[in-house]
Amino acid sequence: MITEAKSIVKAELNSEKIGESIVVKNLYKSFGNNHVLKNFTMHLKTGENLVVLGKSGSGKSVLIKCIIGLIKPDAGSINVLGKSIPDLNNNELDEIRVKIGFLFQSNALYDSMTVRENLEFPLRRHKINLTKKEVEDLVMEALTNVGLAHTVDMRPSELSGGMRKRIALARTLILKPDIILYDEPTTGLDPITAKEISNLMRELAKKYKTSSIIISHDMNCVKAVSDRIIMLIDGVCYSDGTYEQLKQSNDEKIKTFFE
Repeated sequence: MITEAKSIVKAELNSEKIGESIVVKNLYKSFGNNHVLKNFTMHLKTGENLVVLGKSGSGKSVLIKCIIGLIKPDAGSINVLGKSIPDLNNNELDEIRVKIGFLFQSNALYDSMTVRENLEFPLRRHKINLTKKEVEDLVMEALTNVGLAHTVDMRPSELSGGMRKRIALARTLILKPDIILYDEPTTGLDPITAKEISNLMRELAKKYKTSSIIISHDMNCVKAVSDRIIMLIDGVCYSDGTYEQLKQSNDEKIKTFFE
């Protein structure tokens, strides 16, 4: 049964839901004389879709890498699902990363593998204790969620760009993460497909009660998926509000994103 497999993964992987999934306070990160993050503070509420909006090179990717422990900040605190990320060792970081899904801009699917094998990969990598039937149920559940159950034995090269994005999203969700980080989820897609992906992100977040941080320059996507938006400008959390609140701002630094 799919529900049985789901309950096993939930029991092994998911922590108890808390009020705030991520809390970042007074974060600093520089590379030489390039001061990328300067006293940056933000929080992600449980079940919230939060968009981080900023120009290219503003520090959005650096922020994400700090959050998952790939980059160590110069100062400040990062708390993810109750854990202080800068204080964790490598094994502890691996444990917390299992609870964080990441949708890459490039999808990062393995062309040498079938769709089924791509989705099975994170289950094997993290040595989740599941039977062959439970793995099959999880794979088919994930593919059904994105409307692509019929592609299970196809390879990524046989699929359209929009279909590959859906497969990547299915793989991200297969471990039932508490948090999903989206890196430009609609880049390179035509407007209709981009809208479909945006709607799917919203539907799946609601279904699985995930908390999400979305990095995007696609303002149609931002409008469709965001509960709240943070403006990352000059290394700080420059502004924080809903799409409509920020769109009505008279601040020139904010208006430029909504014109």
